[in-house]
Amino acid sequence: MARKKIPNHFAAYAWFAEAGWVFAMHSVQLWADPARASARLAVLGAEKQKAFAEGAMKASTAALSGARPEAIAKAAMASARRRVRANARKIQKG
Repeated sequence: MARKKIPNHFAAYAWFAEAGWVFAMHSVQLWADPARASARLAVLGAEKQKAFAEGAMKASTAALSGARPEAIAKAAMASARRRVRANARKIQKG
């Protein structure tokens, strides 16, 4: 009998916490340097748009290939998760 895979629900909450932390740190940076805030907001917006478009394409590909719903959701969020992790590392470095 195969073992049933138990989902790790904490991983999703940890990612949401990390995304919230990145958002808060970006907000502090924008507040600290209002002269460059407009340009920085444009970059951040374009970054999100690119990540979500990439996720939509990967989710569509997964759905059309007959993947399970969990795999489709994972494909949709993969690029956004990568961006959040990259931003967190960049902010932590300074």
